[in-house]
Amino acid sequence: MSKKIKILLIDMIGIIFAAILFLIPFYFIIINSFKGETEASLMNISWPKAFILENFKSVLNYEDGIVLRAFMNSILMTVFSIICIVVFCSMAAFVMQRNKSRWSPLISFLMLMGLMLPPAIVPTFWVLNTLHIFKTMGSMVMIETAINMSFSIMLYQAFIGSIPREIDEAAIIDGCGSIKLFFQIIFPLLKPVTATAIVLNAVNVFNDFVNPLYFLPGKQNITVQLTLYYFNSAYNSSWNLLFADVVLISIPPLILYIFFNKQIVSGMTAGAVKG
Repeated sequence: MSKKIKILLIDMIGIIFAAILFLIPFYFIIINSFKGETEASLMNISWPKAFILENFKSVLNYEDGIVLRAFMNSILMTVFSIICIVVFCSMAAFVMQRNKSRWSPLISFLMLMGLMLPPAIVPTFWVLNTLHIFKTMGSMVMIETAINMSFSIMLYQAFIGSIPREIDEAAIIDGCGSIKLFFQIIFPLLKPVTATAIVLNAVNVFNDFVNPLYFLPGKQNITVQLTLYYFNSAYNSSWNLLFADVVLISIPPLILYIFFNKQIVSGMTAGAVKG
């Protein structure tokens, strides 16, 4: 057996193993989302006796459409968070990349610490309460922006390092100010890494469970991840509805990954190679 065939076989085995590893959980969730309550509680991967589409209708109509309200809240939180992340992180990365000083290593270290250290619950709660913005969508957008800022800045910074400084110098000679230089010349060049930042952060924000649980309580503020609580409790668990809810929640991130898969890869590799 030649070396190429051996490598091909190893690659095929790896692909098959990865497909099994990732597809079985999806199969398990989807199959059980179509079962009845008793059948779904058995937690097996057997084919349902009858496909019950009513599960999805029951989830959407539960408590006067609380799942639909949760989708709206999650979409609003995700959209405004992404806008803040893209604008502020790209600007910060541009300044950090172009203006090197003796403080640059310290700032880079703080950015790295932002990736390593988890957010502090009690101090954040105290700050929000002191500013009288606790339980507001604006405060949740600020929290999501802060949590995802370190990764996004490092992503943008690596990509901006590939843009020649001569472009900045030529624009300044032509009379461009700092704001005009960034938004009219530099920012349009950041489309690949911006697409990557949008998709990755959108999935993170949309799927966030812990932070809305702590900082955005209340039925009116509920997000999609928190709706899982309504179908699983200490005294009653409607597993069929829970799995149907999981399927509905998984659709938006799945669509993002399917349609923007190439942009994610190109943005990540371009920043890594050129940075």
